[in-house]
Amino acid sequence: MRVVQEFVKDDIRISIFSWNNKYLIKFELGPMEQTFKIPEMDVLDETDLNTFYESDFFEAVKLRFKEMGQSFQKQLENL
Repeated sequence: MRVVQEFVKDDIRISIFSWNNKYLIKFELGPMEQTFKIPEMDVLDETDLNTFYESDFFEAVKLRFKEMGQSFQKQLENL
């Protein structure tokens, strides 16, 4: 597995890997993570992956984290 890029944006750790003819884009926030797999054949240049954290897609990731956090907190309260 090759690390393509790692950085933090809006408190979300973003890691991009190249593995098994796919790019894996992993978003991490606290105890939660979201991973997306994109076939390398669908990406002309690695800079094209920027659209996953510079567009509406990233806004949807942040919203999903908010929903995940609320569900997680609610479940913890019910233990």
